[in-house]
Amino acid sequence: MLSNYVKKILNSRVYDVAIETPLDIAENLSSRINNRVYLKREDLQPVFSFKLRGSYNKISGLSKEQRQNGVITASAGNHAQGVAMAAQKLNIKGLIVMPKTTPNIKVEAVKHWGAEIVLHGNTYDNALEHALSLAQQRNMVFIHAYDDPDVIAGQGTVATEILRQCNEPIDAIFVPVGGGGLIAGICAYVKYLRPEIKIIGVEPEDAPCLYEAMKAGERVILDQVGIFADGVAVRQIGEETFKIAQQYVDQVILVKIDEICAAIKDIFDDTRSIAEPAGALAVAGIKKYVAQHKLQDQCFVAIDSGANMNFDRLRHVAERAELGERREAILCATIPEQPGSFRKFCDTIGLRGITEFNYRYSGPEIAQVFCGIKVPEGGGEIDTIIDKLRQHGYAIADLTDNEMAKLHIRYMVGGRCSQVCDERLIRFEFPERPGALLRFLNRIGERWNISLFHYRNHGAAYGRVLVGVQIPENDNNQFQVFLSELGYSYHEETNNPAYKLFLK
Repeated sequence: MLSNYVKKILNSRVYDVAIETPLDIAENLSSRINNRVYLKREDLQPVFSFKLRGSYNKISGLSKEQRQNGVITASAGNHAQGVAMAAQKLNIKGLIVMPKTTPNIKVEAVKHWGAEIVLHGNTYDNALEHALSLAQQRNMVFIHAYDDPDVIAGQGTVATEILRQCNEPIDAIFVPVGGGGLIAGICAYVKYLRPEIKIIGVEPEDAPCLYEAMKAGERVILDQVGIFADGVAVRQIGEETFKIAQQYVDQVILVKIDEICAAIKDIFDDTRSIAEPAGALAVAGIKKYVAQHKLQDQCFVAIDSGANMNFDRLRHVAERAELGERREAILCATIPEQPGSFRKFCDTIGLRGITEFNYRYSGPEIAQVFCGIKVPEGGGEIDTIIDKLRQHGYAIADLTDNEMAKLHIRYMVGGRCSQVCDERLIRFEFPERPGALLRFLNRIGERWNISLFHYRNHGAAYGRVLVGVQIPENDNNQFQVFLSELGYSYHEETNNPAYKLFLK
């Protein structure tokens, strides 16, 4: 099997449209994890992913008769761009069926290459079924995203470049897995020439089609798949790709969404480029593999497979990257509802960086505070912080791994409170450095009760903080003096209509 694929790979026509992408050392990541990590930069292809290799190799091999009615495919986006570009290059009609959930950046990119687009269903599998039906109706040639020997061979050209470009022995190549075309092509070439190199697949925990197939010993259909890493959101590994993967893939690693987000940041820190979630899977896999096996001084290659990221997703990625690196702890603390208790709580935490505080007065005796705290990479200090807070009498719940808390609750802490009187709402800008919040709380002391507090670090030089303080009417002048002496920029928001509608 492998020798036939090696011949097909070496004879693949990909460089009419594809470029030989660089293999770049990830200096920062390599230093942090004490292993050498190389990034195979398929994000630099003309369609910002490796997919044009396989699609062009397949389409360029079609006969004149096969080309006559055009080609059709189903894709979540990257393969679609490859097919659309190949069809335009070869002057063939292209029809692309895409799930309705496909990021808009990928839809617009396909339009750019002049293909007709049909949006159908919510998953790749829905789109695939519809595309196969249309292919029969219109007598078009279906170009499979991964389960085709010519497509697999085209993707295998990535491996030829890696082995030629890397000037040191490679211990393992980490490959993102959706339907399996890329990992099958890389396996076929690498295992034939360099069988000692491990091939390790990486999938999201919510789309483990190869992992489950390897475990079962046969292809399985997942009940559902998550679409955060939409480029690998496939319910069943390909038939042809599984034949290769089952024999030659050494291991499959599953990673969490937070770990994918952290890997996107790792790639950005080293390259100043933004990988899409599927594109960062391999880096997330390397980090998990190294941590699990406590490895040092090895050489790993990660396929940075694509960069088709919707801009509006970056907010979510940035929010979750620190959690994925275990550099942030999310805690819920119960504190006494009395002036000064907030300050004492922060004093107990000490000068650690505070990434988030959410609090709203809810009763006269106790208060619940949603708190984010910076910790060293790996989360080693989380238990120490929790133990210290508990020793000081605080009831603490660790929400660091609580998905609902991270996705929803952090934004829902608050609401109206009819029991709060004499409340003034002030919006501050604090310098983003350890101790700035504690300085504010020390200044306010126990004179006035804080009834609302909302803060989230967004990476800027100044943090934006919203504070509700109960100020009796005869203390207004003193409070004004306090604001002036504090020295932080502030804006009075007590008359803001949004405050009256949702918080007062």
